[in-house]
Amino acid sequence: MKVLLIGSGGREHVLAWKIAQSSECEKLYVAPGNAGIAKLGECLSIKAEDIEELLKFVKENKIDLTVVGPELPLVNGLVNQFESEGLLVFGPTKEAAQLEGSKIFSKELMLESKVPTASSQVFSNVNDAKRYIIEQEPPIVIKADGLAAGKGVVIAHSCEEGIEAVNRMIAKRVFGDAGSRVLIEECLTGAELSVLVLTDGETVIPLASSQDHKRAFDQDEGPNTGGMGAYSPCSLVDDAKLEEIVRLTAQPIIQTLKKKGIIYRGVLYVGIMMTQKGPYVLEYNVRFGDPEAQAVLPRLKTDLLSILLQIAKGKLETKTLEWDSRACITVVIASQGYPGSYTTGFPILGLEEVASMGGVIPFHAGTKLNEEGKTVTAGGRVLSISALGATLRDAYEMAYCAVKRISFKNAFYRTDIGRQALATNFSIKNSRHS
Repeated sequence: MKVLLIGSGGREHVLAWKIAQSSECEKLYVAPGNAGIAKLGECLSIKAEDIEELLKFVKENKIDLTVVGPELPLVNGLVNQFESEGLLVFGPTKEAAQLEGSKIFSKELMLESKVPTASSQVFSNVNDAKRYIIEQEPPIVIKADGLAAGKGVVIAHSCEEGIEAVNRMIAKRVFGDAGSRVLIEECLTGAELSVLVLTDGETVIPLASSQDHKRAFDQDEGPNTGGMGAYSPCSLVDDAKLEEIVRLTAQPIIQTLKKKGIIYRGVLYVGIMMTQKGPYVLEYNVRFGDPEAQAVLPRLKTDLLSILLQIAKGKLETKTLEWDSRACITVVIASQGYPGSYTTGFPILGLEEVASMGGVIPFHAGTKLNEEGKTVTAGGRVLSISALGATLRDAYEMAYCAVKRISFKNAFYRTDIGRQALATNFSIKNSRHS
């Protein structure tokens, strides 16, 4: 079959890598793709948000299945438009995608579904929000309601920080309409866990567990990022515990949406904080996590394309997934300054050497080919280096051996992805809300 994959990051590279492995994949197109993805399929000069051009391409080229990587096209209704034309597409509709598109919608649905989550209040008036903040015991969490490119969450460690955050969001509108309303939450503490499930709106199948590392620097210091690395499986849960978490946090949401006439088809990402009271939901995302996908999908032995097609058709017939017993660690190499401002256009050295290492896969994110045909940096998160090993320690050593062979100007990375799990057989503890 002919497949169109939408997106350009590390998540899309690992999806392209898995889809291209399928015997059912005749031709893979990616819009817009990146320098690494270009080796797996034909990259198109169409932006992921340009729904009309994407629709035109799919119809003219008789694409059999479209797979949506990033959240914005989903929130903007790409699936609705494609389905109205009778086209097969993997991903939730605009209505279901509000789980990520609106934190307030998501919180209300959690409460209705009796999903454990942090207590919160909603504000659209800056003065009301300030008065509420002054009455709280910091730290507290302030979230812009809408999509804000991963920058709409502030963990305020003082009332002053909290007041400044609501001023920026509500009064100054630094995130536009996304910050017209804010959610102010209690700050949960514990160990984080990423749970992804595949669903057709009825059947729910969990993917292998993983744990993301959000802070920019070692020992969970520095600003929150889109993710600086991940490992799978997560040492925090066994299969039984993972099934319990899915039952408590994913299935109720999918069932409540169904009662409202919204059938959720696609992948659902559940961000979990393992508190002393048990698992609490931090967030829902309506697509594969990044970099979690780069740590989880290399372990998946089942044909991914077949599953994506089943879900797009509305019936998930596959009931169990086969997994590689090896562990996987993914280390993100980023541009200095990320998640703030950074410069790009620097040649990347060592990619061919790393690609030849057994058990190591370099996934591209912020890369492109320059006029000379050389791979150069083109984003904040540049590469995700994934390594499979018989044990987590083996994967750790292989991943960092590979990372050290990659070089470009102003590169930086964390040196402790998965290290605490190795040292304590437990997971990283933090207080991160997304």
